Amino acid sequence: MTLAAIREAVAVIDILIRDIADRPVDLADPHWQAKLAAAAPPAEEAGVATEAAAALTALLDCYESGDEAARGEVRRIFRAHRAFSWGVGLTGEWPSAAAEFRRRLVHVSARDQSDDPRDDLMEVWQLCEWARERGVDVEPIVRAVADISGEVDHLGMGCTRALILRGLERH
Repeated sequence: MTLAAIREAVAVIDILIRDIADRPVDLADPHWQAKLAAAAPPAEEAGVATEAAAALTALLDCYESGDEAARGEVRRIFRAHRAFSWGVGLTGEWPSAAAEFRRRLVHVSARDQSDDPRDDLMEVWQLCEWARERGVDVEPIVRAVADISGEVDHLGMGCTRALILRGLERH
């Protein structure tokens, strides 16, 4: 699948989950967190889980195997389709904790910062801690993913490459 075809698929999925992404959360409801946790994933709720998983896999494969131009295009796709970026996550079985850790970190890198990079930093720290608890040698994976990460500071918290490298910090 070409990046142009992937972009088209992502655009359709983005439209289909946008209402879910934009749905307000009633923070006055004392059970709002439980309700969110119990809700179906956005792509599943929209009836496009299979298509969303395929598009995400194709994007991340292009990101990992492509040159800098391809990685830049993948980053632009994620930035242009914020509902997709927010609402489509990785699922499935992994051959090892190291493989899962790498793929999830690549996903953070490819998204090239959410609307709040502090969320991305927290995700990186959580992923690294999760991997360490499973005996994964985090440093070479973090450095390899940082090497393919974006170097644009979108929101004043540093570039994605720097955010990924902060995974080497211990908390």
